[in-house]
Amino acid sequence: MKTEWDYTNLADAYLYRPDYASVAIHKMLELAGVKSGSSTCDIGAGAAHLTLELAKYGLNVYAVEPNDAMRANGIKRTQQYTNIQWFEGTGEQTGMNSNSFDLVTFGSSFNVCNRQKALIETNRILKSGGYFVCMWNHRDLNDPLQHKIEQIIKHNIPDYTYGSRREDQTEIINQSGLFDTVQLIEGTVEHHLPVNNFIEGWKSHGTVYRQSPHVFQKIISEITELLTDLHQPTVTVPYTTRIWMAQTKK
Repeated sequence: MKTEWDYTNLADAYLYRPDYASVAIHKMLELAGVKSGSSTCDIGAGAAHLTLELAKYGLNVYAVEPNDAMRANGIKRTQQYTNIQWFEGTGEQTGMNSNSFDLVTFGSSFNVCNRQKALIETNRILKSGGYFVCMWNHRDLNDPLQHKIEQIIKHNIPDYTYGSRREDQTEIINQSGLFDTVQLIEGTVEHHLPVNNFIEGWKSHGTVYRQSPHVFQKIISEITELLTDLHQPTVTVPYTTRIWMAQTKK
């Protein structure tokens, strides 16, 4: 499916992106009141990072992903799960039936949608009293290594911005008029991974790529050089998972 933001060339690199903080996911599911057997629609499911977490709790997950390459990777990663089904669709047009889901999630995907249209679509497919959820992993930019990486990015892209992925989503959700009080959940997690995998993960960074297609490879090369100079096989990367969630108005 053709979308404005094409992730085809980034699909394989997305396999190296970090998982969300389990403590934040657990609290989110508790607040939503979902349990094993509940129906969930994971929109922009990509390489199934969030999809897998939801399935492990026994939820019946309808994974919606517009990009063929991303969806293929997600299907491959989740093929052993009988409670996951994959579909082609977008946040604005999921193709799902109305009043069908207890929970609708956007894992690092709400920012690539027309957010108001996605909220209208989410409200349509949610059951009465169901929950909308969007979340992102934010790197700790005060960490010395992450600070140096930020310097590399901003040296190459002086007007670099994270766009809506680091914004407080509360006002956007409230503007829709479709949901009750917005709740914010945060959880920290450290990812310990081989240096090569961390570099591969950076190759999937669509926010950087979209703002710098002409210097993106230069940025990756400089990040690679920075990590190579550490002379260590692994790296520790601290993240904060931030989740915004709200219940449909009854």
